[in-house]
Amino acid sequence: MVDESKNLVSVILPKSSYQEKFMLITTDWLASHLNDPNLRIADVRWYLFEKDKTGQSEYLRGHIPGAVFVDLEMSLAKPGVIGPGRHPIPAADEFAEAMSNAGIDADTFVVAYDDRGGATAARLWWLLRYFGHDKVALLDGGIAQWIAEGRPLQTDVPAVPRKNFVAQPPRQQMVVGKLTVDALRRDPHVHIFDVRVGERYRGEIEPIDPKAGHIPGAKNAPIAGNLRSATDLRFLSPAEIRARFEQLGAHPGDPVVAYCGSGINACQAVFALTLAGFENVLLYEGSWSDWSRDDHLPVMTGPNP
Repeated sequence: MVDESKNLVSVILPKSSYQEKFMLITTDWLASHLNDPNLRIADVRWYLFEKDKTGQSEYLRGHIPGAVFVDLEMSLAKPGVIGPGRHPIPAADEFAEAMSNAGIDADTFVVAYDDRGGATAARLWWLLRYFGHDKVALLDGGIAQWIAEGRPLQTDVPAVPRKNFVAQPPRQQMVVGKLTVDALRRDPHVHIFDVRVGERYRGEIEPIDPKAGHIPGAKNAPIAGNLRSATDLRFLSPAEIRARFEQLGAHPGDPVVAYCGSGINACQAVFALTLAGFENVLLYEGSWSDWSRDDHLPVMTGPNP
Protein backbone atom coordinates (compact mmCIF):
# COMPACT_ATOMS: atom_id res chain seq x y z
CA MET A 1 0.00 0.00 0.00
CA VAL A 2 1.13 3.55 -0.72
CA ASP A 3 1.61 6.06 2.07
CA GLU A 4 -0.82 8.67 0.79
CA SER A 5 0.37 11.25 3.29
CA LYS A 6 3.44 11.83 1.09
CA ASN A 7 3.56 14.32 -1.75
CA LEU A 8 3.63 11.76 -4.51
CA VAL A 9 3.52 14.22 -7.39
CA SER A 10 6.91 15.78 -6.67
CA VAL A 11 9.14 12.84 -7.61
CA ILE A 12 10.49 12.32 -11.12
CA LEU A 13 12.09 8.97 -11.91
CA PRO A 14 15.54 9.08 -13.51
CA LYS A 15 15.64 7.71 -17.04
CA SER A 16 18.00 4.83 -17.66
CA SER A 17 19.83 4.40 -20.95
CA TYR A 18 17.59 1.41 -21.70
CA GLN A 19 14.44 3.43 -21.11
CA GLU A 20 15.58 6.21 -23.42
CA LYS A 21 16.91 4.03 -26.24
CA PHE A 22 14.75 0.94 -26.16
CA MET A 23 11.38 1.98 -24.79
CA LEU A 24 9.58 1.13 -28.04
CA ILE A 25 11.13 -1.25 -30.55
CA THR A 26 10.21 -2.20 -34.09
CA THR A 27 9.42 -5.58 -35.56
CA ASP A 28 12.56 -5.24 -37.69
CA TRP A 29 14.70 -4.87 -34.58
CA LEU A 30 13.05 -7.80 -32.85
CA ALA A 31 13.33 -10.06 -35.90
CA SER A 32 17.07 -9.45 -36.04
CA HIS A 33 17.57 -10.11 -32.31
CA LEU A 34 15.43 -13.21 -31.71
CA ASN A 35 18.47 -15.28 -30.77
CA ASP A 36 20.04 -12.79 -28.37
CA PRO A 37 20.84 -14.73 -25.17
CA ASN A 38 19.70 -11.96 -22.83
CA LEU A 39 16.43 -11.25 -24.63
CA ARG A 40 13.08 -12.45 -23.29
CA ILE A 41 9.94 -11.89 -25.35
CA ALA A 42 6.71 -11.84 -23.33
CA ASP A 43 3.26 -12.44 -24.80
CA VAL A 44 0.81 -10.56 -22.55
CA ARG A 45 -2.43 -11.02 -24.45
CA TRP A 46 -5.53 -10.85 -22.24
CA TYR A 47 -9.26 -10.34 -22.84
CA LEU A 48 -11.85 -9.02 -20.42
CA PHE A 49 -15.05 -9.26 -22.42
CA GLU A 50 -14.31 -11.87 -25.12
CA LYS A 51 -15.69 -15.11 -23.72
CA ASP A 52 -14.61 -17.28 -26.65
CA LYS A 53 -10.85 -16.90 -26.15
CA THR A 54 -8.14 -16.37 -23.58
CA GLY A 55 -4.67 -14.97 -23.78
CA GLN A 56 -3.19 -18.40 -23.30
CA SER A 57 -5.35 -20.00 -25.99
CA GLU A 58 -4.29 -17.31 -28.46
CA TYR A 59 -0.67 -17.80 -27.44
CA LEU A 60 -0.93 -21.53 -28.14
CA ARG A 61 -2.50 -20.85 -31.53
CA GLY A 62 0.60 -18.92 -32.50
CA HIS A 63 3.13 -16.56 -30.94
CA ILE A 64 6.35 -14.80 -31.83
CA PRO A 65 9.19 -17.36 -31.84
CA GLY A 66 10.75 -17.76 -28.40
CA ALA A 67 8.02 -15.83 -26.59
CA VAL A 68 6.81 -16.95 -23.18
CA PHE A 69 3.24 -16.42 -22.06
CA VAL A 70 2.75 -14.13 -19.06
CA ASP A 71 -0.68 -14.57 -17.50
CA LEU A 72 -1.97 -11.13 -16.57
CA GLU A 73 -4.47 -12.35 -13.98
CA MET A 74 -2.02 -14.68 -12.25
CA SER A 75 1.31 -12.85 -12.63
CA LEU A 76 0.57 -9.14 -13.07
CA ALA A 77 -2.08 -8.76 -10.36
CA LYS A 78 -3.13 -10.48 -7.15
CA PRO A 79 -5.33 -13.37 -8.33
CA GLY A 80 -8.68 -13.57 -6.58
CA VAL A 81 -8.10 -10.38 -4.58
CA ILE A 82 -10.35 -7.31 -4.75
CA GLY A 83 -8.90 -4.10 -3.40
CA PRO A 84 -7.80 -1.67 -4.33
CA GLY A 85 -9.82 -2.42 -7.45
CA ARG A 86 -10.08 -5.58 -9.51
CA HIS A 87 -6.37 -5.88 -10.35
CA PRO A 88 -4.24 -4.78 -7.40
CA ILE A 89 -0.45 -4.68 -7.76
CA PRO A 90 1.12 -8.05 -6.90
CA ALA A 91 3.39 -8.42 -3.89
CA ALA A 92 7.11 -8.18 -4.64
CA ASP A 93 7.78 -11.84 -3.89
CA GLU A 94 4.86 -12.99 -6.06
CA PHE A 95 6.01 -10.85 -8.98
CA ALA A 96 9.61 -11.99 -8.56
CA GLU A 97 8.52 -15.63 -8.68
CA ALA A 98 6.52 -15.05 -11.87
CA MET A 99 9.40 -13.25 -13.56
CA SER A 100 11.91 -15.91 -12.46
CA ASN A 101 9.68 -18.60 -13.97
CA ALA A 102 9.52 -16.55 -17.18
CA GLY A 103 13.32 -16.65 -17.43
CA ILE A 104 13.95 -13.05 -16.45
CA ASP A 105 16.76 -11.73 -14.26
CA ALA A 106 18.68 -8.49 -13.85
CA ASP A 107 20.53 -8.96 -17.16
CA THR A 108 17.42 -9.71 -19.24
CA PHE A 109 16.06 -7.26 -21.77
CA VAL A 110 12.28 -7.85 -21.88
CA VAL A 111 10.14 -7.11 -24.93
CA ALA A 112 6.41 -7.27 -24.21
CA TYR A 113 3.62 -7.46 -26.76
CA ASP A 114 -0.12 -8.00 -27.09
CA ASP A 115 -2.68 -7.55 -29.87
CA ARG A 116 -4.35 -4.38 -28.52
CA GLY A 117 -1.79 -1.63 -29.05
CA GLY A 118 -0.03 -2.17 -25.74
CA ALA A 119 -3.24 -2.15 -23.71
CA THR A 120 -2.13 -5.15 -21.65
CA ALA A 121 1.58 -5.48 -22.48
CA ALA A 122 2.21 -2.10 -20.90
CA ARG A 123 1.15 -3.58 -17.55
CA LEU A 124 4.28 -5.77 -17.61
CA TRP A 125 6.38 -2.77 -18.72
CA TRP A 126 4.98 -0.74 -15.82
CA LEU A 127 5.40 -3.44 -13.17
CA LEU A 128 8.97 -4.27 -14.15
CA ARG A 129 9.89 -0.61 -13.77
CA TYR A 130 7.90 -0.38 -10.54
CA PHE A 131 10.08 -3.17 -9.12
CA GLY A 132 13.30 -1.62 -10.42
CA HIS A 133 13.87 -3.35 -13.77
CA ASP A 134 14.24 -0.74 -16.54
CA LYS A 135 15.40 -3.12 -19.29
CA VAL A 136 11.95 -3.45 -20.81
CA ALA A 137 10.25 -2.23 -23.97
CA LEU A 138 7.04 -2.67 -25.93
CA LEU A 139 6.91 -4.09 -29.44
CA ASP A 140 5.42 -1.35 -31.60
CA GLY A 141 2.22 -2.70 -33.16
CA GLY A 142 2.49 -5.94 -31.20
CA ILE A 143 1.80 -9.31 -32.75
CA ALA A 144 -0.72 -7.73 -35.15
CA GLN A 145 2.11 -5.82 -36.84
CA TRP A 146 4.30 -8.92 -36.80
CA ILE A 147 1.60 -10.96 -38.57
CA ALA A 148 0.77 -8.17 -41.03
CA GLU A 149 4.37 -8.22 -42.19
CA GLY A 150 4.24 -11.96 -42.83
CA ARG A 151 6.69 -12.88 -40.10
CA PRO A 152 6.74 -16.43 -38.69
CA LEU A 153 4.80 -17.67 -35.67
CA GLN A 154 5.52 -20.55 -33.34
CA THR A 155 3.02 -22.91 -31.69
CA ASP A 156 5.45 -24.89 -29.53
CA VAL A 157 5.99 -23.64 -26.00
CA PRO A 158 9.71 -22.87 -25.63
CA ALA A 159 11.66 -24.45 -22.78
CA VAL A 160 12.87 -21.44 -20.81
CA PRO A 161 15.37 -21.98 -17.98
CA ARG A 162 14.30 -20.46 -14.70
CA LYS A 163 16.32 -17.44 -13.62
CA ASN A 164 16.49 -15.46 -10.41
CA PHE A 165 14.59 -12.19 -10.61
CA VAL A 166 15.13 -10.00 -7.56
CA ALA A 167 12.44 -7.36 -7.11
CA GLN A 168 13.84 -4.07 -5.91
CA PRO A 169 11.94 -1.98 -3.34
CA PRO A 170 8.89 -0.72 -5.22
CA ARG A 171 8.97 2.78 -6.63
CA GLN A 172 5.90 3.86 -4.74
CA GLN A 173 6.09 7.33 -6.25
CA MET A 174 4.76 5.79 -9.48
CA VAL A 175 1.33 4.95 -8.04
CA VAL A 176 -1.48 6.67 -6.14
CA GLY A 177 -4.60 5.55 -4.32
CA LYS A 178 -8.08 6.99 -4.07
CA LEU A 179 -7.37 9.37 -1.18
CA THR A 180 -4.58 11.03 -3.10
CA VAL A 181 -6.65 11.15 -6.30
CA ASP A 182 -9.52 12.74 -4.39
CA ALA A 183 -7.15 15.46 -3.23
CA LEU A 184 -5.37 15.90 -6.56
CA ARG A 185 -8.59 16.29 -8.56
CA ARG A 186 -9.09 19.61 -6.79
CA ASP A 187 -5.62 20.87 -7.75
CA PRO A 188 -5.70 22.91 -11.00
CA HIS A 189 -2.04 22.08 -11.65
CA VAL A 190 -2.69 18.32 -11.78
CA HIS A 191 -4.28 16.58 -14.77
CA ILE A 192 -6.36 13.45 -14.31
CA PHE A 193 -7.11 11.40 -17.40
CA ASP A 194 -9.75 8.69 -17.67
CA VAL A 195 -8.47 6.51 -20.51
CA ARG A 196 -11.54 4.29 -20.94
CA VAL A 197 -13.75 4.52 -24.01
CA GLY A 198 -16.04 7.53 -24.16
CA GLU A 199 -19.23 5.55 -23.49
CA ARG A 200 -17.93 4.41 -20.13
CA TYR A 201 -16.48 7.81 -19.25
CA ARG A 202 -19.81 9.50 -19.96
CA GLY A 203 -21.69 6.84 -17.97
CA GLU A 204 -23.76 5.61 -20.90
CA ILE A 205 -22.66 2.02 -20.22
CA GLU A 206 -20.89 0.24 -17.38
CA PRO A 207 -20.43 -3.46 -18.05
CA ILE A 208 -18.48 -4.51 -14.97
CA ASP A 209 -18.07 -1.94 -12.18
CA PRO A 210 -20.66 -0.84 -9.57
CA LYS A 211 -21.40 2.65 -10.91
CA ALA A 212 -21.30 4.38 -14.27
CA GLY A 213 -19.49 7.65 -14.87
CA HIS A 214 -16.09 9.15 -14.09
CA ILE A 215 -14.10 10.95 -11.42
CA PRO A 216 -15.11 14.62 -11.23
CA GLY A 217 -12.43 16.72 -12.89
CA ALA A 218 -11.04 13.88 -15.00
CA LYS A 219 -10.76 14.40 -18.75
CA ASN A 220 -11.39 11.59 -21.24
CA ALA A 221 -8.39 10.39 -23.27
CA PRO A 222 -9.06 6.84 -24.54
CA ILE A 223 -5.92 4.80 -25.06
CA ALA A 224 -6.80 4.15 -28.71
CA GLY A 225 -5.99 7.81 -29.34
CA ASN A 226 -2.31 7.08 -28.70
CA LEU A 227 -2.21 4.78 -31.74
CA ARG A 228 -2.06 5.47 -35.47
CA SER A 229 -5.47 3.97 -36.27
CA ALA A 230 -7.82 1.11 -35.51
CA THR A 231 -6.02 -1.02 -38.10
CA ASP A 232 -2.46 0.22 -37.47
CA LEU A 233 -1.76 -0.40 -33.80
CA ARG A 234 1.63 1.25 -33.76
CA PHE A 235 2.05 4.27 -31.52
CA LEU A 236 1.85 7.82 -32.75
CA SER A 237 5.15 9.68 -32.73
CA PRO A 238 6.19 11.22 -29.40
CA ALA A 239 5.47 14.67 -30.82
CA GLU A 240 1.96 13.63 -31.86
CA ILE A 241 1.20 12.11 -28.47
CA ARG A 242 2.55 15.20 -26.74
CA ALA A 243 0.36 17.43 -28.93
CA ARG A 244 -2.68 15.29 -28.12
CA PHE A 245 -2.30 15.78 -24.38
CA GLU A 246 -1.30 19.42 -24.71
CA GLN A 247 -4.64 19.98 -26.46
CA LEU A 248 -6.22 18.52 -23.32
CA GLY A 249 -4.31 21.02 -21.19
CA ALA A 250 -1.33 18.97 -19.97
CA HIS A 251 2.31 19.79 -20.60
CA PRO A 252 5.39 17.57 -20.10
CA GLY A 253 6.34 19.15 -16.77
CA ASP A 254 2.87 18.81 -15.26
CA PRO A 255 1.81 16.08 -12.81
CA VAL A 256 -0.54 13.63 -14.54
CA VAL A 257 -2.68 10.80 -13.14
CA ALA A 258 -4.02 8.09 -15.46
CA TYR A 259 -6.80 5.65 -14.64
CA CYS A 260 -8.95 3.11 -16.46
CA GLY A 261 -11.28 0.37 -15.27
CA SER A 262 -8.89 -1.53 -13.01
CA GLY A 263 -5.36 -0.21 -13.57
CA ILE A 264 -4.45 -2.38 -16.57
CA ASN A 265 -5.13 -0.30 -19.69
CA ALA A 266 -4.03 2.90 -17.94
CA CYS A 267 -0.46 1.56 -18.04
CA GLN A 268 -0.59 2.05 -21.83
CA ALA A 269 -1.42 5.71 -21.25
CA VAL A 270 1.46 5.99 -18.76
CA PHE A 271 3.72 4.43 -21.40
CA ALA A 272 2.52 6.80 -24.14
CA LEU A 273 2.89 9.87 -21.94
CA THR A 274 6.38 8.78 -20.89
CA LEU A 275 7.27 8.18 -24.53
CA ALA A 276 6.10 11.73 -25.27
CA GLY A 277 8.37 13.24 -22.63
CA PHE A 278 6.01 13.55 -19.65
CA GLU A 279 8.14 12.86 -16.57
CA ASN A 280 5.65 12.93 -13.71
CA VAL A 281 2.98 10.39 -14.64
CA LEU A 282 1.17 8.42 -11.95
CA LEU A 283 -1.03 5.35 -12.13
CA TYR A 284 -4.19 5.20 -10.03
CA GLU A 285 -3.85 1.58 -8.99
CA GLY A 286 -7.46 0.65 -8.35
CA SER A 287 -8.85 3.02 -10.99
CA TRP A 288 -12.62 3.14 -11.58
CA SER A 289 -13.19 -0.30 -10.04
CA ASP A 290 -11.85 1.14 -6.78
CA TRP A 291 -13.44 4.59 -6.94
CA SER A 292 -16.89 3.35 -7.92
CA ARG A 293 -17.07 1.02 -4.90
CA ASP A 294 -16.72 3.85 -2.40
CA ASP A 295 -20.10 5.47 -1.73
CA HIS A 296 -18.37 8.46 -0.14
CA LEU A 297 -16.70 9.49 -3.39
CA PRO A 298 -18.48 11.63 -5.99
CA VAL A 299 -19.28 10.47 -9.51
CA MET A 300 -19.83 12.52 -12.67
CA THR A 301 -21.68 11.50 -15.82
CA GLY A 302 -21.83 13.17 -19.20
CA PRO A 303 -19.10 14.53 -21.46
CA ASN A 304 -17.68 17.18 -19.15
CA PRO A 305 -14.88 16.71 -16.55
